[in-house]
Amino acid sequence: MDVADNIRQVRKIMAEAAGRSRRSPSAVRLMAVTKTVHDDRIVEAVQAGVDIIGENYVQEAKRKLETMGKRCEWHMIGRLQTNKAKYAVRLFDMIHSVDRLGLAVEIDRHARAAGLVMKILIEVNVAGEATKSGVPITDAVKLVRAVAPLPNLSVRGLMTMPPWFDDPEEARPFFRALRELRDRIETEGMPRVEMRELSMGMTGDYAVAIEEGATIVRVGRGIFGERPPRAPEQSDGPPMTL
Repeated sequence: MDVADNIRQVRKIMAEAAGRSRRSPSAVRLMAVTKTVHDDRIVEAVQAGVDIIGENYVQEAKRKLETMGKRCEWHMIGRLQTNKAKYAVRLFDMIHSVDRLGLAVEIDRHARAAGLVMKILIEVNVAGEATKSGVPITDAVKLVRAVAPLPNLSVRGLMTMPPWFDDPEEARPFFRALRELRDRIETEGMPRVEMRELSMGMTGDYAVAIEEGATIVRVGRGIFGERPPRAPEQSDGPPMTL
């Protein structure tokens, strides 16, 4: 399976979806999700123009970055354990999965120690699924208000992962709900909160997500093909050193 050809096809679909919603294709960025993907194929994606890599595990990202170097932005999209926050702030350009105040406080503390401001997205569990991470949509505004004053964090928007459907149209209400939440937060005019990003949409539904306002779509299978099976509850590895 040719990675570059797949990326061209994904970008074509992205541009068409942006056009249907009267948005510029440049308003939506493509993230290549690389969980379990071999390093060589990640390099192929970067060479084909992908400028955001999304990783689910801190340990896996650390190994890949040590092997191939930082050729583009790396974003953390998986559930982040609080005790891995100090590594995440040094590895990633943005963390999409901040869903609780305790985690935000830890990221802020380690970002301050590293002398940087960490860009984050608040992950929202729009559908209220017990098996998924994310702050409940009813508590999302409260969490943004609590996180906003932390000086070494920059709240840049929201992320969600809706339920999986055979028909991507069924995901549309969940994408729309995240956009409407973003709009509601914007009206509050919270200092230091910039609702620039909506990270939503994956291989099966990213066109619909773009029509509903996505600014980052997270595509793995559509670029790299089916990934090998992996234990569903795999941890993020043993203690790390950087």
